[in-house]
Amino acid sequence: MQIPSHISTRLQYQHKTLVDLIDDLTEEQVRRQIVTGKWSIFENIVHLQTYQHTFIKRVKQILEGTNPAFERYTADTDPLFHDNCGKSIREIMHDMLTTRKEIASGMVALPETDFVKKGIHPALGEMTLLQWINFFLLHEAHHLFAILKLSGQLKKEAGSNQAS
Repeated sequence: MQIPSHISTRLQYQHKTLVDLIDDLTEEQVRRQIVTGKWSIFENIVHLQTYQHTFIKRVKQILEGTNPAFERYTADTDPLFHDNCGKSIREIMHDMLTTRKEIASGMVALPETDFVKKGIHPALGEMTLLQWINFFLLHEAHHLFAILKLSGQLKKEAGSNQAS
């Protein structure tokens, strides 16, 4: 079983939707917390960028180990997330795109036998590497949808401010 094309395509291209979602927003808008107590667009992006590094570590453990169990990932306890919140959107996007290219090319090159190796997710239980990849992509899609909604609110605000 090689990586199915629908998964490899999403792995290679899904994250690029982000560029379209924030293209016409300023860094100030991207960093603005729109909903009190909820992440800004920027924080969502930093989370996606930072989690890619965690995902790489987990994949290595799955490939090298025997059914490793992982703790729940939370950005709030990840020092890299907090450090990266101090960087510019340009730096974060550059790292995200570069790291993702490495992830995608690495996954496509894996032998079929690696996709059935397993790791234990704290909420979802035992999952094959292929299931972990799908989980990674669905998690990312969830945040892309949140970013779409936030950018829509910003654009709506900007439109009503221009009409005033």
